[in-house]
Amino acid sequence: MTGKQREFGLGASIALTVASAALWGVAHLATHRHRMGIALMAAYVLMLAGVLTVFTAFSTRLLSLAVQPGWLTVLTGALVGIALAWTAVIIRSFLLVRPDSSDTAGRFLTTTLAAALCALVLAPTAYATRMAYLSRDVVSHVFATTTSSAPVVAQDPWNGAKRVNFLLIGADAAPGRPGVRTDSMTVASVDTETGATTLFGLPRNLQKVQLPHGPARSRFPFGFTGDGPSTPGLLNEIFQYAEDHPEMVPGVGKGKRGPSLLKRTVSDILGIPVNYYAMVDMKGFAEIVDAMGGVRVTVKDPIVYGKYREGLLPAGTRKLSGEEALWYGRSRTDSDDYVRMGRQKCLLNAVAKQADPMTVLKSFEKLAAATKRAISSDVPQDLLPALIELSDKVKDTRIRSLSFVPPLISTVTPDWYLIRRKVSEALDERPANRSASAHHSAAPTQDPETPVSLDAACG
Repeated sequence: MTGKQREFGLGASIALTVASAALWGVAHLATHRHRMGIALMAAYVLMLAGVLTVFTAFSTRLLSLAVQPGWLTVLTGALVGIALAWTAVIIRSFLLVRPDSSDTAGRFLTTTLAAALCALVLAPTAYATRMAYLSRDVVSHVFATTTSSAPVVAQDPWNGAKRVNFLLIGADAAPGRPGVRTDSMTVASVDTETGATTLFGLPRNLQKVQLPHGPARSRFPFGFTGDGPSTPGLLNEIFQYAEDHPEMVPGVGKGKRGPSLLKRTVSDILGIPVNYYAMVDMKGFAEIVDAMGGVRVTVKDPIVYGKYREGLLPAGTRKLSGEEALWYGRSRTDSDDYVRMGRQKCLLNAVAKQADPMTVLKSFEKLAAATKRAISSDVPQDLLPALIELSDKVKDTRIRSLSFVPPLISTVTPDWYLIRRKVSEALDERPANRSASAHHSAAPTQDPETPVSLDAACG
């Protein structure tokens, strides 16, 4: 039965087309196609119930699913299928109730309306599909493909470990200087149950660093001393030295030798296993901050920045651009390495607290592009859902920090035993002590042996 036989005027055609887009089957019922109309309504209700169930009962796991390439493919397919079915319903409903062919203006208006409704359905789907593609691309580009045939167990992805330790590296490839220097090295030790996190900062200029057993220790039995005047033998040179000397890490490919040796070296220094690493290129970090729309930090003292001292960050709480955040974290003018280390941890803390889901969604495409350029890691893809859940716990806790800098540790003749003892004490603190430490507001240099809350130290 056609629109003409039912004598639908312009107003009725518009109303029924819009109603059918909002609730499938309305136009079919209006044209006495009751069986099809009821079937479409039932399908629509079931689809809506499924979507609501996913976004309510499984809302906490949606972000976890978004970092799994397989689930992203399924999600994309489902979205495309729903959008195409919805578009087909709109078009069919329009054909059933459109005005008579003699009503040229009415035909034009209702055709335009139907096309607009189809676009209204397809545009969000195209955007969601684009986001799913970008997510898959970032995950595949940044994170390691799982090599183990055994999947991560959902009930205990950490295999019974009470803590998981991540080496966070800030890399700086300066113009005119070959290779990469790891000028920022921090181990984040995270309680897998509570998310309580302690950051252990290692200065870039630690000397006589003992390398792991094997070829590396054989070459430098009395500690790393570099390779000539251009490499004075500091901790921040080990990464590039391993990349330039494959025999130091036999059997490990290019691009992985540096992280592998540095992880093992840092693990020996701190006396805890370093499970994974994440390295951020400092210039790329500025792009990430810009993609977030800036990061708000408290600048305690004015900071001069720029190669020729052309900039100044005034004291106070303010939102920094990517370039300003980069200099906030790297400037040593009128300060030193140890003050800079403190600022870097404050910056990490601020980014972690402010990178909420809405911020990520608003700038997703820019963040995805910047992340691909700036970050590398050996975290396996199948561990990402558990890592997402763990990061949510971390946001609800106070992040504490302990830096092994003077006067606690001499960078020229480090006391390795003292470093390992302080790490053990920091991680073995009882809840009462931990609570007191979390509210400790003194600056790190006032009590260098006690981990301090970053929220307090940076605020």
